Amino acid sequence: MARYKFEAKATNGKAMTGEIEAANETEARVKIRAQRMLPLKVVPAASVQQKKKVKAAKVKSKELQIFTRQLATLLSSGVPILQAMETLSSGSKSPGLKTALTAIAEDVGNGKRFGDSLGAHPKVFDRFYVNMVLAGEESGNLDGILNRLAVYIEKAVKIQGKVKGALAYPVGILVVAMLVVAGLLVFVIPKFKTMFTSSGGELPAMTKLVVAMSESFQEYWYLIIGGTVGLVYGMIQYYQSEQGRQTIDAVLIELPLTGDLMIKSGVARFTRTLSTLLGSGVGIIEALEIASKTVGNHVLERAILRSKEAIQEGKSLTVPLAKEKHIPHMVTQMIGVGEQTGALDAMLGKVADFYEDEVDVAVGALTSMMEPIMMVVLGGIVGFFVIAMYLPIFNMASTVS
Repeated sequence: MARYKFEAKATNGKAMTGEIEAANETEARVKIRAQRMLPLKVVPAASVQQKKKVKAAKVKSKELQIFTRQLATLLSSGVPILQAMETLSSGSKSPGLKTALTAIAEDVGNGKRFGDSLGAHPKVFDRFYVNMVLAGEESGNLDGILNRLAVYIEKAVKIQGKVKGALAYPVGILVVAMLVVAGLLVFVIPKFKTMFTSSGGELPAMTKLVVAMSESFQEYWYLIIGGTVGLVYGMIQYYQSEQGRQTIDAVLIELPLTGDLMIKSGVARFTRTLSTLLGSGVGIIEALEIASKTVGNHVLERAILRSKEAIQEGKSLTVPLAKEKHIPHMVTQMIGVGEQTGALDAMLGKVADFYEDEVDVAVGALTSMMEPIMMVVLGGIVGFFVIAMYLPIFNMASTVS
């Protein structure tokens, strides 16, 4: 017998909570109804604390991909789902994943459907993952769906890593530039300042500016560094808000350097996700809603959600997407062909393959373009300080001559 926590409604409409012993969730619901209450939520009491731990732990995409591949292999070999989950939970090295798998194995052992058990751990298994598993259970092809999921996660991680790497490059150069400037202001310029003061001559305006910057930085360094850190933190917090994400994503997708990469990576994620969901038997409306959350840009997300609304009105997917300026024309053409031939999932897979290759090209082009630009910027900053420091020396040399 296991203990279950429940939320129920009494005959007088009052909300009730409590615990009950039962062999499985179905029996627990029967016992609750026998007490003249309508069960609203019934969960194993032993897994409540475990699920709280899962919320605080992070599971890497690579770990999830390995687990999915291993589970598919075990199921295709004829191992029962409960035994497979117990085996994988005992062998998992990730604390967050191990805790979740242990709770899921217990739920499955108590008679709960596997997909529903995964849904109780949204921090580990998102809505996309859960819907894929539920579709696999319904079709009787769970091991095949899990293999498809593993491939999807691998490709998604690859695309995400390339985009992050491309955007991290200019940030890294900017950080190096700030460290170089800080080093010049703290260690180099003060030595020149002492030499200039002893000479007693009038300093050029550029040199005065640099000396003033050095003095200000040394006196108020904690305010400058604190302000910079606060600004970065504030921008991150602002982006995490709904309004901030809308604003920043709208700017990024219009910029010459980042816009092309944002669109291509977003289209690659969208078409790959939609292809995987449709090929697994998930309905088009549900699939579009899930796929919209994977594109990584609010502008593209809203465009996809508008197409979902149009489909609910009886239109084809091609019509609303063709009206969106950020959806490439080739994508809508390919989707149209897929709809006409009845092979939309296969056509979307081909579009995803094409745009994943395009992301590679876009990342290479962005990196090649940013490298000389950032080098020129960094060289210009250092050159400015060098000229400012050596101007007085050149002036003194010309005076002596």
